[in-house]
Amino acid sequence: MQRVRIVDIARELGVSTATVSNVIHGKTKKISDATVKRVQKLLEERQYIPSMAGLLLAQNDSRIIGIVINNHGKYEGHVLEDPFVSASLNALSGEIEKAGYFMMVKTTTRLADIVKFASMWNMEGMVIIGFCEEEYSELRQFMHIPFVVYDGFFENGVNDARLCNLTIDNYDGGLQAGRHFRSLGHQRALCLSDNDICMDAQRIRGFRDGFGAEHTDLLLIPMQKEQRRAFYEQHFPFIKEHTAVFAVSDYYAIDFMQFAQEKGLQVPEDISIAGFDDTPICQQIVPSLTTVRQDAARRAASALLALKELKQGIPFQQSRMLPVQLVPRQSTALKNI
Repeated sequence: MQRVRIVDIARELGVSTATVSNVIHGKTKKISDATVKRVQKLLEERQYIPSMAGLLLAQNDSRIIGIVINNHGKYEGHVLEDPFVSASLNALSGEIEKAGYFMMVKTTTRLADIVKFASMWNMEGMVIIGFCEEEYSELRQFMHIPFVVYDGFFENGVNDARLCNLTIDNYDGGLQAGRHFRSLGHQRALCLSDNDICMDAQRIRGFRDGFGAEHTDLLLIPMQKEQRRAFYEQHFPFIKEHTAVFAVSDYYAIDFMQFAQEKGLQVPEDISIAGFDDTPICQQIVPSLTTVRQDAARRAASALLALKELKQGIPFQQSRMLPVQLVPRQSTALKNI
């Protein structure tokens, strides 16, 4: 069956397409009740299905929240499969639906794509994940809708009243992990990260302060999996000098755990491992992963609240830091003497 169009309804009733369109969109003040009933009756009989995009774009309030994720090369084309990204999208989806909005997701590395994405869909607001401070500042020059930075780092804080930086206490998460390893009697620990700047630098600094900087080493690992495995092989003698490993993400922690087990190391008997984020897979692997939990549901709810305040012009705190909590599981244990 061919889709019924507005022009078909208008032609059959002998009215204008504008009249039919206004009835569909509820703009009936200037249309007689009899005409409204005729149009509604035929729409129902012909099982007219409106274009959702057309309906939303025709309104001042589109009810669309855009989610943009930086498709960084480290994801190797699988950004939406990343545990942190997928957990964030899941939580945001629930909160957006609960608020009566629609969610649209885009992955890109280009700022121009974000501006185009926002304007072509007449969005209410946006949540942006994974870009840098300079990029957020540039976006602010071209976009007038409110947006929340979901996973950003601002060296000198936020000084723009049109955006909100929603972050977590990365330093305290690292601090808790460091103190946990110290309480288990470990004497030498290793941090794994693909960089030592922004949020990861805060996690590493917290870990060093919690465990003891003089007893902590840092390995800057390659982003690509094959290169990372070769890097671990090359540094394996150095890695074995440590009995505790803290990775700045669950992804890197689980990836390293797999490497360690393949090399014959027992977790946690030979080496204890902890990650950061507490994504669902942490409880599914063996042994289950000790990690720093960030509350995805709370963060998503805070993002929607911030967008609402931004849109309404309500005074708000431009930078909001949510707490984190260490979750000990089976991948960490007392150091073998």
